[in-house]
Amino acid sequence: MSARFVHAMPYGARPLGDGGTRFRLWAPDLETVTLECQDGHTAEMRALDDGWFECICPRGAGCAYRFRIGEDLAVPDPASRRQLDGDVHGYSLVVDPAGYAWQNAAWQGRPWHDVVLYELHMGALGGFAAVERILPQLAALGITAVELMPIAEFAGSRNWGYDGVLPYAPAAAYGTPDELKALIDAAHGLGLMVFLDVVYNHFGPEGSYLHAYASGFFDGEADTPWGSAMAVSTPQVGDFFVHNALYWIEEFQVDGLRFDAVHAIANPGWLSALAARVHAAVGSRRQVHLVLENEANQANLLGRGRFDAQWNDDFHNALHVLLTREREGYYAPYADAPMEKLLRVLREGFAFQGEKFGERRRGESSAHLPPARFVNFLQNHDQVGNRAFGDRLTTLVEPEIIEAALVLLLLGPFVPMLFMGEEWGSRTPFQYFTDFPDEALRTAVREGRRKEFAAFTHFSGDAIPAPGDEQTFRRSVPRPDPEAGEARHTLIQRLLRLRAKHVAPHIDTAASKAAHAVGERAFVASWALGGGTLSLFVIFGDGDAPIDRPPPPGGAGLPGDAADIASLARGLLPARRALACLES
Repeated sequence: MSARFVHAMPYGARPLGDGGTRFRLWAPDLETVTLECQDGHTAEMRALDDGWFECICPRGAGCAYRFRIGEDLAVPDPASRRQLDGDVHGYSLVVDPAGYAWQNAAWQGRPWHDVVLYELHMGALGGFAAVERILPQLAALGITAVELMPIAEFAGSRNWGYDGVLPYAPAAAYGTPDELKALIDAAHGLGLMVFLDVVYNHFGPEGSYLHAYASGFFDGEADTPWGSAMAVSTPQVGDFFVHNALYWIEEFQVDGLRFDAVHAIANPGWLSALAARVHAAVGSRRQVHLVLENEANQANLLGRGRFDAQWNDDFHNALHVLLTREREGYYAPYADAPMEKLLRVLREGFAFQGEKFGERRRGESSAHLPPARFVNFLQNHDQVGNRAFGDRLTTLVEPEIIEAALVLLLLGPFVPMLFMGEEWGSRTPFQYFTDFPDEALRTAVREGRRKEFAAFTHFSGDAIPAPGDEQTFRRSVPRPDPEAGEARHTLIQRLLRLRAKHVAPHIDTAASKAAHAVGERAFVASWALGGGTLSLFVIFGDGDAPIDRPPPPGGAGLPGDAADIASLARGLLPARRALACLES
């Protein structure tokens, strides 16, 4: 049975069902606003309380409109559901949100412990329709949740994802709103969840006009790397983003949201209220999950009824330093005793729980949280794309070491995430790319990127790929490794099947028992899991490592060939291996 879903929001254009549309704009800096339609129709908007303007016009779905806010300036709707021709400077389009008939309307989601995330960039994989076509492959691999990097409309024809300016409008470069809904609908038909990465800490540098009529949208007292912070404590501003979250969950039926860099919002109270409002709106009808990216490591935000988990950069960074021995940039705080930090992550969640991190302190105690509160990864868009040349881990360390790290990632009791192409051992880079039409902005972004990396010892800033060059984008399309791709895919598929059977059902109640080093680059970690004990024996070094307490003969060796398991039983962990043992 099909169904139609609509989120009722106080912003933007709302079709009324009688051929008319209610238009509404929050513009507290203005005294008058005029609605302009592309067909020539205009209407003076009525001023309401608290900076609101509203009008009802005899125009329906498909109407192209904008707001005239001055003699020389007309702006798009900041809550536009779709832009005409994808132009962030042009007309917005009235969209009938009930126009799509959902085929899998009975879908209620899946529990958090089932989650295996697969992060992808919509443009790099060809858009909404193209991603829909690969969903069966991802489901067969063992992925349970597809995470879409930000899709908000941006300036130009391609973008890395974090320069969106119209957060309600799916980027036209990827397809139509209905094509996005069809993708999500198809995913649900395959048993896949869909998560969406949303950005509530800044707008991109081209195409946002809020400063021209709603200066109160920004908090001039709080700065971020992108400018003034959002004034989310102002109700009209905070609600703009709360409604955006509910819009994606209700109207597009997404199963989860990943909130980008919430430390830059700098308002944990508002974040808690956001989570509470989302959970209250969804109720028990569906299983919807909320995930943070948060450099502040605020453990108090994590838990049932709050945010399900946080991306755990501490896991990635400590492990990356251990594998590559890199020490520059944001790896510097992990360069001192990376093994110790990784082991703390495996035992307690965060490596930094109030300790000094550069010039400040980072984090809160997290040892009380179960492993399921942390999303771990070997690679993601940040950790690959924020490198000067977008190098993947596959180009930095040997295949055997990556395979050992994959065992740690996929069979540990945390929530794992893969980055697009990782399942095929892709060696293609994922570089930072943009396509700003404004030439001065293109130049500023290029020079800023080069300056950012000029101090690094391994390369010259002048060699950094130009973000606006189309080839920078083309190089970032993932391709399988022609030599090792099939074997890597088979390994990951096998590990995910083992995870689904032995590990995933119990991660909500898993608890660390121990994690200790058995060599410079070797360790053993164990957790109470489902009435038994899960132990991971991991070595990234070139020499075998002695194990003081090998698993008993009755323990079930999960990955690894017979020789490796026999060696482990004798108390010797083979070089460049990771083995798991589940004791009942």
